[in-house]
Amino acid sequence: MEYKPRLREKYEKEILPALQEQFGFKSPMRVPKITKICLNQGLGKATADKKLIDAGISEMTQIAGQKAVAVKSRKDISNFKLRRGNPIAVRVTLRGDKMYEFLDRLISVSIPRIRDFRGINEKGFDGRGNYSMGVTEQIIFPEIDIDKVSKINGMDIAIVTTARNDNECMALLKEFGLPFKNQKKV
Repeated sequence: MEYKPRLREKYEKEILPALQEQFGFKSPMRVPKITKICLNQGLGKATADKKLIDAGISEMTQIAGQKAVAVKSRKDISNFKLRRGNPIAVRVTLRGDKMYEFLDRLISVSIPRIRDFRGINEKGFDGRGNYSMGVTEQIIFPEIDIDKVSKINGMDIAIVTTARNDNECMALLKEFGLPFKNQKKV
């Protein structure tokens, strides 16, 4: 028997038929789906301390379950003491089963661990069916050992979908179980 992530099965069995009926799509191929999830962690202080990049790569690799890469600067900016080619951020792009596994952990484990959580802001849509959100602390993920964290960093999470507008994307993410602040009608 082949392993399938829980959210992938949920999409195929529950979400796809529900969205097809809700929006009246004639073909199941028209129903929006998540194509990738991009994680990005900007480490501006890394210009002074190179160990921050190594720590960021190891933490992001633990969180994503996939090797993270350093992002190097493209320009020289003297005010920020930034040189071209210096690593300043860490990123990873998840697709397929690892994407569904990360989304499952994000929804069921990490988001409930956010302090004073009142729901995800629904202003993170870009108008083309994608959603971005920020996390202020990387310690909400259970993979991170709090005792070994040298510096608390936030990260950006971008969910890229095939939805054509924000309403389709919001309906898709609500079906997956993302808790939005104001559960307004789509």
